[in-house]
Amino acid sequence: MECANLDECVENWDSIAGDYKTLENVNKEYLAKVEEVSDLQGQCMKQVSHQKYRLNFIAKSLKNFENDERQDIIQRLWKDINHRRQQLSDIEQSLPKPNGTYLKIILGNVNVSILNKEDKFRYKDEYEKFKLVLSIIGFFLSLLNLVTHRRGIELTFLFLLVWYYCTLTIRESILKVNGSKIKGWWRVHHFISTVASAVLLVWPNSETWFIFRPQFMIFNVVISVVQSFQFVYQQGVLYRLKALGERHNMDITIEGFHSWMWRGLSFLLPFLYVGYIFQLYNAYTLYKLCYHPHATWQIQLYFLIQYAS
Repeated sequence: MECANLDECVENWDSIAGDYKTLENVNKEYLAKVEEVSDLQGQCMKQVSHQKYRLNFIAKSLKNFENDERQDIIQRLWKDINHRRQQLSDIEQSLPKPNGTYLKIILGNVNVSILNKEDKFRYKDEYEKFKLVLSIIGFFLSLLNLVTHRRGIELTFLFLLVWYYCTLTIRESILKVNGSKIKGWWRVHHFISTVASAVLLVWPNSETWFIFRPQFMIFNVVISVVQSFQFVYQQGVLYRLKALGERHNMDITIEGFHSWMWRGLSFLLPFLYVGYIFQLYNAYTLYKLCYHPHATWQIQLYFLIQYAS
């Protein structure tokens, strides 16, 4: 759409000039609100720290009165203290948090706290979709590597694994900052997987690689299928448990089997057993390859990682 003549251009300019003044006023108000929010955040964080300090002081003092006759008062105080700690935890979810050591190394002191609840849940859902999409891509690349023997496609897949696990560790660290109860062992598992993928990437195109390659690609096909099934199953279970208030809204789907998954368990266990058995078989094959005449250091290191995981 264009102006028919110069007068129309001038008229349009005068119109947007008026709109711009409105925009300036809205922007000034927005910046003032941002400053106000920042000040309020600082006040809340100070108050939370003060409340925690006072609660710890009271809790420590209560331990000195375990033999006091007024046990009803002591029990009531402990109950109130635990309730207040939970309330403070809920308040902290709405406040910025410091990055962990890993995020500080990767991103510096950039604030990754997501303060809006909807944005938090959206980020968590994007994390879940990212895992599912990469599992599907990994499935097809593994199949392609089974039917072809092109080094370029091979390296593309191995580089994808390194990038995938690196990205997972960063995303999970951001989720942790934003209240997700991701277990430490789960994050460590992905750090180890990053190292394992890097070892595979630098494994030379040798005789030992040609022996292990078909088995490794089949393993990735199986794992991709298992992870996809597991994602769909766990999403359904988590949705039901969150609706009942038995799980946290920022809980994520994870590999393996855990106690909360007994709810509605039907077909998942056989697939998980296949994955675990295949992983043991990989470790056994790598153990034998360690004694191959042309064994390289990558075999020993990858064997140790497979055995540990």
